[in-house]
Order: sequence, then C-alpha cells, then structure tokens
Amino acid sequence: MRSGSSRGDTGALPALVEGAVMHRRERPARNAFTYPAFCLRIPLSAIGRLPALGIAHNRPGIVSFHDRDHGARDGSPLLPWIRSLLAAERVDADGEIELYAFPRMLGYAFKPVSFWVCRDREGGVRAVLAEVNNTFGERHNYLVAHADGRAIAAGETLRARKVFHVSPFCEVRGHYAFRFHFDGGRWLARVDYHDGRPGDDGPLLATSVSGRVRPLTRAAVRALLPRYRWFTLGVIARIHWQAVKLWAKRVPFFPKPAPPALPTTRLTP
Repeated sequence: MRSGSSRGDTGALPALVEGAVMHRRERPARNAFTYPAFCLRIPLSAIGRLPALGIAHNRPGIVSFHDRDHGARDGSPLLPWIRSLLAAERVDADGEIELYAFPRMLGYAFKPVSFWVCRDREGGVRAVLAEVNNTFGERHNYLVAHADGRAIAAGETLRARKVFHVSPFCEVRGHYAFRFHFDGGRWLARVDYHDGRPGDDGPLLATSVSGRVRPLTRAAVRALLPRYRWFTLGVIARIHWQAVKLWAKRVPFFPKPAPPALPTTRLTP
C-alpha cells in the first residue's frame, strides 16, 4: 500500500503530517490560538522502517520515536498492546493500525494526545483510540467506536463522556464530541468539549489537529529541525502561557480530582 492509500492491508509506509493545532474557548471568556505543528503517521506494521527514514526508534536521536511513550509504557511492542485492548472491548479491527503521534525532538516528549486509527481488512475504520496525557503525569484512553461494530465514517460525530482531568480551567463533567477525516492525503482530528451546563448550545472548547500527509524521507526529517527543534518545549510553554491568560481573565479554577479507576473509557451509547 502506498503511503497515501486508505486501504487496510499491510505494506503502508510511515508518513509526515504537517499542519496546525487549533484551540478555541468560548466562555466565560473567549481565548483562542493556532500554532504550526507536525506529527508522524506510523502504520504499526511498518514501525521497524522508521530508522531507514531518518527517525531513531527506541534510541536517542534528534527526531525519535520510543515505544515506551505509548501503550503499556514499558517499552513493549505496541501492536500486541492495541490488539489486546481491542479484543477486550470486542472491536473487530483486524487490519492496519495507524498511530498519529508527536515524536520526540532532541530527546524530549510531551504528547497531549495521540490517535490510534484501527481498521478492518477492507480499510474501514472500526475504532479510534485517543490516548490523552495531562501535565500531572497521568494518562487516559478514550475509545471511539460504534456499539454495533459498524465502521466510522469520515466527518461523523461520536461522543464519549469526559472522565479525565486535563485542564484546571475545566470541570470533569459533560462529554467530548469526536470527528475525524481519514483521507489518505489529509488528517483531521476534531475534539469539541461540551460541559453539559444548562443553556449549553455549543462546545465550551473546540480543539483540532490537522495537516497534509506527505512522504517521510530523510530529507523531510532533516528539514524539521530548523523549524521545530524546540517543538516539545514550545508545547509545554504554550500550555502554561494559555493558563496564565485564562487566570488573568478570571476563568474559574478547578482542583484536580483523582484519576479514573479504569484506564479506558468507551464511547457513550
């Protein structure tokens, strides 16, 4: 399969997705930002090809990807982990699984969210696992999949109850609305947060990660360094800067609750 294909068979190549991260808050004070960003699209059947394409795998490198940043977080292979999770949730996704994730830059990693796109053998997307990290060192998975097992259509909206604390300026209540586009040449993950308060006629927060997919080559990886060498530190700095802005706008602050007991929350029926 070519890197731009959307089929579910093996043979896909890792790719580079370059675009932007957008975040917009509507109330009680408006706050919005957009900044350039990139991520990797890694078909797990081809994760061993990363070094040949200029990405260090499980070893130090200017741009690197480490298995221990995902899944079981113990450095074990990622494909058995996600297959086990899908089997436990009775999701029939026996085709390619693509991980959309930020790599490490200069050895540093902070990954607010990574997406595992899980396909069947015909290429249909049966589930998306959103792997979320907060700045307190905690993580949680949201499994987006239809209860009846049918494929997820591009642009379709699916919901999951919010159970995990991410921002001190949002309560743990309400739900997320997920929407994806899986076209081979474009990636979009849109996540809107609805807090469920009376009069909630739209999302409190709208967030998206989007970009164009292009081949991952050694030359493309070298070109990332001048533009994104401080990418990881920039993500952390932006999170804290936006927190200062919200505090200055007197947005209410909520203390961190205990994390959820279960590691994965499935789509709300």
